[in-house]
Amino acid sequence: VQLQASGGGLVQPGGSLRLSCVASRHLFNNYGMGWFRQAPGKEREFVAAIAALGGTIYSDSVKSRFYISRDNAKSTVYLQMNRLKPEDSAVYYCAAGDRSSRVDGYRYWGQGTQVTVSS
Repeated sequence: VQLQASGGGLVQPGGSLRLSCVASRHLFNNYGMGWFRQAPGKEREFVAAIAALGGTIYSDSVKSRFYISRDNAKSTVYLQMNRLKPEDSAVYYCAAGDRSSRVDGYRYWGQGTQVTVSS
């Protein structure tokens, strides 16, 4: 397994969660890392991405609420999600690719972790 995501769960609106994605050393050192999400009946959408040297981009819907970071020693990328809303509910996927916001910019995908925001 080259990408292993974890950390999803059930949280109340306004709460926080931190997702983690452990990557193989090869992917982590050579690719940008991104988070995407997919809700039932919807297309997979971009959330955030981080370059190997740390530059970040975010979708407008999560900017100032979500934060992406990477721990090079652990080959792990994190997604800190704050002030969660019901519309953030989705399966979240980590991916390795060109650090763009395009789904087709990523060649390698993890298995996904479910995030449910509900009272």
